Amino acid sequence: MNMIIDHGFPYHTKITGILKKQSVSNFTKKGLGIMRITISGRNIELTDGLKAAVEDKLGKLEKYFTPDAEVYVTLSVEKERQKIEVTIPVKGHIIRSEQVSNDMYVSIDLVEEIIERQLKKYKHKLIAQKQNSSYFQPEFIEKDTEGEDEIKIIRTKKFDMKPMYPEDACVQMELLGHDFFVFVNAEDDNVNVVYKRKGNTYGLIEPEL
Repeated sequence: MNMIIDHGFPYHTKITGILKKQSVSNFTKKGLGIMRITISGRNIELTDGLKAAVEDKLGKLEKYFTPDAEVYVTLSVEKERQKIEVTIPVKGHIIRSEQVSNDMYVSIDLVEEIIERQLKKYKHKLIAQKQNSSYFQPEFIEKDTEGEDEIKIIRTKKFDMKPMYPEDACVQMELLGHDFFVFVNAEDDNVNVVYKRKGNTYGLIEPEL
């Protein structure tokens, strides 16, 4: 069985160093402060128009975030798929969204709307930890928002995790008919996750401690 395993981003996401083209943009909008946006590209030329579109759309998020927040944006093209991925790390959480369409400008428009909905929906969960409040604007923290959907865990499953290598974990995942599999990596005794990707390949998620 030939396996291609993609080592995905760790829990504390590292972006730099794995992308082909990178542009860093600092800008101020509506006097709310400076939000640092790092724009990277895969298989796409980062034109001034694209960078301006990203800055204009994601600049709207400054009403939620303080200058302590950093936004990582990756634009990529694969055949007809024009994809944008946005990652915003805050302590204890990673806010992430990706959108795909046949037009990059449409994808950019959609991703900002999704992040706004996430922020409003899970506001109280995000700022429940004191260290997270420094990432968000006081106006956002103090403003009343619509009630959040309660998160209900309706099932708990426990299982014995024996140390194994990622390739063996992929085999076990296939045997169980699952799309992901949690295991203890025999190489370092850390808990890892393998998951299915397109093209009969696999991804590996490992923690950064």
